[in-house]
Amino acid sequence: MSDNLDEFLKELQDKIFDDTIRDYGQKAFDRWRNPLHMHPMENPDGYGRITGPCGDTMEIFLRFEKGKVSKASFQTDGCGPSIVCGSLAAELALGKQPDEIRKITNETILETIGGLPEESRHCALLAANTLREAVDRYTKQKATGKDNIQGNNLHGG
Repeated sequence: MSDNLDEFLKELQDKIFDDTIRDYGQKAFDRWRNPLHMHPMENPDGYGRITGPCGDTMEIFLRFEKGKVSKASFQTDGCGPSIVCGSLAAELALGKQPDEIRKITNETILETIGGLPEESRHCALLAANTLREAVDRYTKQKATGKDNIQGNNLHGG
């Protein structure tokens, strides 16, 4: 009985993975299975948190050194495409100055991943908007002379 169940589960998982690769592409599949930069960051210089119309919430954390992003990370409670897009948004911010980060759009993310099905494209918009919020908060706080956003309620809403 156990062998039959194990065989069934393996076949089911293989089918799910094959369907995912077919629908989302190998690059998105690989990033979903092994997302980069998916963790919170203590004392970020820039922080953005947005809940999209689909209900997924994304957070992006940025650390700057010499005016450029030296570390970036993200978290999401969303679906696989949200994970993929958040991971790419964080990666695309690395080494960039605020003005360069503001040029990262949902289309930039979609082009980097090779596209997503229509019903998942909003995840790229969520990631791009969250990234923009993080960099905007960073530049506003730099203008007021604050070093980081530690004093802000990062996870409370």
